[in-house]
Amino acid sequence: MRSRAEKEALPDYWIARPPVRADRATEAAVDAFLRLADAGGRRGVLDVDELLRGTRVVRWQFLCRLAARRRIAFHGTGDPGIERFEPREPVDFAPFGRQRAVFATSDPVWAMFYAIVDRARHSLTLNNGCLVLEDTGDTYYYFSVSRQALPLRPWRTGYLYLLPADTFVEQPGGVYAGRPAHIAQLASPVAVRPFARLRVAPRSFPFLDRIRGHDDERLADYAQAVMAAAPWPE
Repeated sequence: MRSRAEKEALPDYWIARPPVRADRATEAAVDAFLRLADAGGRRGVLDVDELLRGTRVVRWQFLCRLAARRRIAFHGTGDPGIERFEPREPVDFAPFGRQRAVFATSDPVWAMFYAIVDRARHSLTLNNGCLVLEDTGDTYYYFSVSRQALPLRPWRTGYLYLLPADTFVEQPGGVYAGRPAHIAQLASPVAVRPFARLRVAPRSFPFLDRIRGHDDERLADYAQAVMAAAPWPE
């Protein structure tokens, strides 16, 4: 539930992340994962699915608790076999995104969106963001795909990679809608090898029914509106 101040400050397309339940099963799974990740002599990418199999742990809550306890860079994709992420320069309207780097995020829910949207079988563009208000620590998202693709439900089972955050830098913070805030985006100028991977089904994404549609020909309009905290262009 948004406070009155947050409703006045943030446009309604921003979705608040629900509270993360720190139950015993989730905390035990995080403890077990960290023990495995820190164990010496481990080779290859750690399969998080094996750790969570047979439990009732909610995946996005497990990931958020993990991110709260360890600085990790998260990257979502449909490719299950990535052994090394190479720097590249994406198409991005924001200045931080216009650089050659490995891009990731400190927020696993945002990365899950990239894991479950099927850009291989559907012609679509993405428009999304993750905002952290620094005065409260609250996290907000918006998610959008091409309007013509949305009725087709262009989802897939994808993969969330966990990367060591040592070489990543954070996108600089600023003021958004009068509030100190930052986008939870990270960039590494050098290649990075993942240390763990988690399979993510669309049903695991907590905001599947909150994904919006946009007009591909007006992407710049949406980007400008979001950066200015203006209403969603119709």
